Amino acid sequence: MELRRIEDASGVVVYESPVLAAAGVVHGFSTRIGGVSEGEFATLNFGNAAGERADLAGNIARNFELLQEAIEAAGMARAWVKQVHGRGVELLEPEPEGEYGETFAAELRDRFSGQTAADGMVSVAPGVLLVIRTADCVPVLLASGDGKVVAAVHAGWRGVVGDIAARAVRVMGEMGVGAGKIVAAIGPCISAEHFEVGEEVAEAFGKAELGEAVVRRAGWGRAHVDLQGAVRRQLERAGVGRIDGNGVCTYRDSAEFFSHRRDAGKTGRMVGVIGAR
Repeated sequence: MELRRIEDASGVVVYESPVLAAAGVVHGFSTRIGGVSEGEFATLNFGNAAGERADLAGNIARNFELLQEAIEAAGMARAWVKQVHGRGVELLEPEPEGEYGETFAAELRDRFSGQTAADGMVSVAPGVLLVIRTADCVPVLLASGDGKVVAAVHAGWRGVVGDIAARAVRVMGEMGVGAGKIVAAIGPCISAEHFEVGEEVAEAFGKAELGEAVVRRAGWGRAHVDLQGAVRRQLERAGVGRIDGNGVCTYRDSAEFFSHRRDAGKTGRMVGVIGAR
């Protein structure tokens, strides 16, 4: 199935996954619509572009409030990592209060507030919203059928070649969730039509047994890569059977999405968020 576009009464527009909704998990893929940010960050921005200009921290905080209200996750704690375009996946699980002298709140504050270098998270902690930021790369959200184990993945082309989505599936397996019990949603990303790459990148996909994701057409000149198709293929190989996708493109659909490539880095960030039951 495809993601459903939902416009909240507040004006916030998000995309929802039917299979994740059926698992009962709070989740969503944001757009750029419905927030308070201005300029190149207009309006529902969740991160700063590289360079001198930066969105106000207060704007980003308010945008998170608006998004969480729209997806019925108001007040939930957030967990995020320092995304490095790699293949690392971190596990977030609550320790018994006071073990090792720390509370779970301290764990969130000290490790999952952007300090830990990774591009994926798996969580068995109810009430915590996993957050990954994108602006062309692939956001992937996963959940066990009962919604008690969830994952969020940021997959740039290096992460796709590194099989990061399948690594998240394996970490979920270590938490007792077989791949056949996992459902997944692939969020808005850049489409093959607009993701032109050099030959070294095309060769990397071939070496990763993802040659079918490399698209060559007359008039295109260089090779292009279908990132969404590559991630879907990897999830299927890992044993995930129910996967929602989408027909949007962050580059093409400028009224709805930020795009790092289209806007030469002077742009905001969307998020994919998910929380365990």
